[in-house]
Amino acid sequence: MSSRRTISVLILAALLAITAAEGADEAADWPQLHGPRRDGVYRGPALVDSLPSAGPAVTWRKKIGLGFAGPSVADGKLVLFHRMAEKEILDCLDAATGKPLWTASYPASYRDRFGFDEGPRAVPTIDNGRVYTNGAAGILSCTDLKNGKKIWRLDTHASFKPREGFFGTACAPLVSGGKVFVQVGGTAGIGAGGKGSGIVAFDSKTGKPLWGATSDEAGYSSPVIGKLDGKTRLVCFTRTGIVILDPGTGNILYEKRWRARIGASVNAATPVLTNDMVYFSSSYQTGSICLKASEGGYRELWSGDRILSSHYSSSIQSSGYLYGFDGRQEYGTQLRCVSLAGGKIAWSEAQPGKKKFGSGTLILAGDKLLVMADSGELILARVSPKGYRRLGSATILNDTVRAYPALAGGFLYARSTGELVCVDLRKETKAK
Repeated sequence: MSSRRTISVLILAALLAITAAEGADEAADWPQLHGPRRDGVYRGPALVDSLPSAGPAVTWRKKIGLGFAGPSVADGKLVLFHRMAEKEILDCLDAATGKPLWTASYPASYRDRFGFDEGPRAVPTIDNGRVYTNGAAGILSCTDLKNGKKIWRLDTHASFKPREGFFGTACAPLVSGGKVFVQVGGTAGIGAGGKGSGIVAFDSKTGKPLWGATSDEAGYSSPVIGKLDGKTRLVCFTRTGIVILDPGTGNILYEKRWRARIGASVNAATPVLTNDMVYFSSSYQTGSICLKASEGGYRELWSGDRILSSHYSSSIQSSGYLYGFDGRQEYGTQLRCVSLAGGKIAWSEAQPGKKKFGSGTLILAGDKLLVMADSGELILARVSPKGYRRLGSATILNDTVRAYPALAGGFLYARSTGELVCVDLRKETKAK
């Protein structure tokens, strides 16, 4: 074998090894909001085909503090961001046993004006051995995953002077390319040019602000990043509407107002980005919109308020179809399947009897959909554009559930306002 061919074979083997390692990480980890790719799709070991009424096997339970921030899992560790008394706390647990490994905390100052609890809202992000958190009062922190030591911390409210929102800060930090992207909603400018601080990129190692863009107030949505027309783009859904940016420079490439006419409203659902399309949804008689990127611009494929108007929950895309909740959570929501490119409703499904999905959450695992209703009921269903078939349900938490769960290695980690539970959903366990 020639030396050139040997080198080519070695390079190919190395690339295959890297790809395999990345796939293994995706199967075993759920390191941020909506999983490894921030798309709500689980790519791990096969899950059970049904749920008994008695519920899945409980691996462990733990009493916890206040908040709506779901857990994140990486490298066999689970991190939970919650509030106890006057502290926001980051706890690291052994994901398999629930055993505490370390705790980090700082004083909490957030006060809720609407009767909700005062814990953090944003899911922690784990990246490259570091944990990034965004507290209810805008305290952005970076913590060492190994030992809980503070690497850096910044009070974004003190630095950028955002207007007070309804329910505290809820943007889950997005880490990519050495930057941390956050909707701050600030009014203070950044740098010599004094650009706005509605959206801010921070250096992931130091916390130094790198650029700011827009003067929009922060929404309750979290940003996504991906390719649009062959170029990497940062996609945000602020309180005002749609903002698409160059993540390297912060230059705004596209803006469109997309919010309710009434002031008492929020944009909360995470955008869906796939195949040069980007989808946004809101409630309050606003509705959803799908844009297509092409030739350096964006054109509207469809929009409307009678298709898939999501209040708080984010939709998931698979094979060209969206799965998501339509309607206001307090009035009752329907689970819907909608074609992404055409905006056509394939089917709608409501909870049986007097049950409600509420502000439920979704995780897609192949053709199976895990639905976590805000009542604490876990529902397993088989879905496709042809229909919805319920495979079972069980109550796994006995209090209000608004946090997004994590699904890693076949184990589901879900929290309510006072409890964290780990349940085993692996198919191989069911067969034994």
